[in-house]
Amino acid sequence: MPIYEYECKSCGHTHEALQKLSDAPLVVCPACTRPELMKKISAAGFRLKGTGWYETDFKSGTKKNVAGEANSPAKATKSE
Repeated sequence: MPIYEYECKSCGHTHEALQKLSDAPLVVCPACTRPELMKKISAAGFRLKGTGWYETDFKSGTKKNVAGEANSPAKATKSE
């Protein structure tokens, strides 16, 4: 189930809710109890890494190994 972010237009309170895709959007603010909650658009909180995912399968050149970029500073210190 996805986590949706909401913000109240009246008081500015932000709220996260775990809901099914088929659930109706929330409208009542839990802070001020006014029916002015609006669903926010936000990015997913995870990233798919490793072989088998788009990031490594369809990129070319130096940008292909994004998951291994964290290891590059360690390699640079070994060569010095």
